[in-house]
Amino acid sequence: MKRTAVLKKLKQAAKAAGKDFSLTELTNHTGVTVGQTRSTLGRHSEIDDVTARKFFDQYAKELGKGWWRK
Repeated sequence: MKRTAVLKKLKQAAKAAGKDFSLTELTNHTGVTVGQTRSTLGRHSEIDDVTARKFFDQYAKELGKGWWRK
């Protein structure tokens, strides 16, 4: 999955849920905050599907369980 697609999907889900979404560029990663949950995503053009799923799982508290499947 492309990195831009991962971020776009997360941003759309945050907007639909009424949560704040922000990106912070760090040294080698991008900090992503949705509501009160913060995580980092590497700056690779292609994100492995397993990695993307684990990244999405970190936001289940904010967006609901399995939100990326909808």
